[in-house]
Amino acid sequence: MNIFPAIDLYDKKAVRLYKGNYDEMTVYSNNPIEIAQDFENNGAKFIHMVDLEGAKNGTTPNIEIVKEVATKTSLFVEIGGGIRSIETVEKYLNAGVSRVILGTAAVTDEDFLKEAISKHKEKIAVGADVKDGYIAIKGWIEKSQYSLDEFLSKMQKIGVKTVICTDISKDGAMKGTNLKLYKELSEKYSLDIVASGGVSTIDDIKALREMDLYGAIIGKAYYTGAIDLKEAIEVAK
Repeated sequence: MNIFPAIDLYDKKAVRLYKGNYDEMTVYSNNPIEIAQDFENNGAKFIHMVDLEGAKNGTTPNIEIVKEVATKTSLFVEIGGGIRSIETVEKYLNAGVSRVILGTAAVTDEDFLKEAISKHKEKIAVGADVKDGYIAIKGWIEKSQYSLDEFLSKMQKIGVKTVICTDISKDGAMKGTNLKLYKELSEKYSLDIVASGGVSTIDDIKALREMDLYGAIIGKAYYTGAIDLKEAIEVAK
């Protein structure tokens, strides 16, 4: 299993939200590049980045930071947050990003999703953000009409390879991840599933690894010191 330590960007800073709430934002660093380099020094091969400003308004205000991470580290960089056009996808890929995550647009614009996959294949991942069993969109503010199962079945059919599945109720709460959900998904779908939201102990990592998941995202637990990144990477192997 691969470990994806995470940087959420807002105003060029590394921040975390509590359960997706922009009013409950903690700034952890004014220098996201240093954090990315620390990930790499601890043995990380991947980094998961989200532009929280982009998620709200569909722009790329933090692209220079993302580009710097891609050029100043050897990490596999994946980025999500407000990517709603082929131009934006290609802007990120041209900046050195390895994989682009479509969230809201994957739910609301099927033609765009299909075009992105046909052009860029496995460089396109989809974010499935779950709130009360349904897919949430627009920075988790709105609930879509799709249940998680309907959505994942559809993604598999379209040819999506990687899905980052976040249980919003667990995100940033440091109370453990939704192991039951990930076990069900790993048994039901042939997608590469990345667990996100509430991964807060080494035991979470062990349990997810036993499910043979593709990956797990570590966010707040890294910043608070609840998980030692080096240990998590070893355990995940």
